Order: sequence, then C-alpha cells, then structure tokens
Amino acid sequence: QVYLKESGGGSVESGGSLKLACTISGDTAERDLIGWFRRAPGKNREGVAVIRFDDKRYAVAVEGRFTISRDRAKREVYLQMNNLKPEDTAEYYCAAGRNVSPTAGLVVPANMDWWGKGTQVTVAS
Repeated sequence: QVYLKESGGGSVESGGSLKLACTISGDTAERDLIGWFRRAPGKNREGVAVIRFDDKRYAVAVEGRFTISRDRAKREVYLQMNNLKPEDTAEYYCAAGRNVSPTAGLVVPANMDWWGKGTQVTVAS
C-alpha cells in the first residue's frame, strides 16, 4: 500500500504561480510512476504530469508552464505551476502507479494504483 498526501493548493490570480507537494509513504518502489492529475468541475479526471526516474511527461495544456520534480530523500514530488490560467482551476490529485508506463499513466488515470485525497487550486480571471 502506498499513501499520498497533497499540499500547497490555494487561490491565485491569473498569471500567478503555485507549488504543490505530494508526500509519499508506505510500500513505495523506485520504479513507481508518480503523477499529478486534476478534475475540473463537470469534467473528467485528466493527467497533468508524471515522473519516473528522469522521465517526465506533461499534458499538452500545461507543457511549458508546469514542472514536475522529485526529492527522493524527502519522499516528495512537486508540481510547480507558473502562468496559471482560469482553466487550470481544479482539484489536483497525486497518484502512484506500479508497472505503469509514463504514457499509460498520463493518458489513462485509471491505470494508477493509489491516490491522494486532493488539493484545490482556484485561478481567478
């Protein structure tokens, strides 16, 4: 079992920045895929960014604005979000997947095995 807890959400104005953190505990493995996902009101959950070792993948909608990173010593994964837009407003979730490729995890969130409870990000126009 892997446990994930998100933090760092909040409200910002358009063009602002936020940094989310995901604290990971439990029975983790080096090869686990860790990712950030989001669900906006009335929309399906979608992949935002994933990381495994040095392999990072991003959704087209956030590429160039968001950066995913990992601190293995702290067992944390971060999502730096810059130039935020109102359409980035959503509940953001951290998730872990075992034996899931980066593309499979990013494109099909249901492939991920464990999920945090989420943190809200609201971007005002």
